Amino acid sequence: MTNHLSKLAIHTITNKPWSTEQCIENYARAGVSGITFWRYSFEGRSPANVGRQAREAGLEVVSVARGGFFPATTAAGLQRAIDENRRAIDETAEVGAPSLVLVCGAVPGQPLQASRQQIQDGIAELLPYASERNVILAIEPLHPMYADDRSAVNTMAQASDICEALNSHPNVSIACDVYHTWWDPDLEREITRAAAFGNFTAFHICDWKTPTTDFLNDRGLMGEGCIDIPSIQQWVADSGFNGHHEVEIFSNRYWSMDQDEYLKSILDSYQKLRGS
Repeated sequence: MTNHLSKLAIHTITNKPWSTEQCIENYARAGVSGITFWRYSFEGRSPANVGRQAREAGLEVVSVARGGFFPATTAAGLQRAIDENRRAIDETAEVGAPSLVLVCGAVPGQPLQASRQQIQDGIAELLPYASERNVILAIEPLHPMYADDRSAVNTMAQASDICEALNSHPNVSIACDVYHTWWDPDLEREITRAAAFGNFTAFHICDWKTPTTDFLNDRGLMGEGCIDIPSIQQWVADSGFNGHHEVEIFSNRYWSMDQDEYLKSILDSYQKLRGS
């Protein structure tokens, strides 16, 4: 089993009912090789201690989620975002993760291009600090249904545009989540483009259920929905990416079930996917 799971990482929010310690213990026991901590995992805890516990259990700390939410309509709001992202960068460095995933943000009613410029400017302002702390800022494009208030960056192309406008700085990159990008007819080309410029850092997997009952909290296990994950996996592999495949599932249904059984289902669906 360990060989099959050598590139599997799980986000702590996937098993939201579990404590940080339970996620570490149960993922390690199951043979999972990596973990991505959502920032709530550090509440009441030292990120440095959390990272140490994960590594002692045999887990690689893959990344931290999340920073971002840069756009604002006031100078004070823009500065609050910078300050909060500095704290997120600190936590990422302290836990020993190489990257911080950015959900970039948007302001309802503000032109998307204005929000994208604020996102680019915010990342540019943070890059010297991220470099100093050895943290990659990984832009995660979100599905266009979130363009109103969660992210004005909705395609891999838009994320690459920002990275390239920042001269493909080594501390800015892209996190590709199949839930948000599977619909994009240019996805294969944009994965190749991002990787060619060194701008591809993370790959997140889950599935889009048909029908879905909630666009935020009804994600499916891999193979449960309509996303052609094997094809996207192949494009990612062909691009040269050899990192973890990170399971990130928000699901009221799965959060309400026995989490040990749910973890078994995650492992089963991942192994079937890898064998496809």
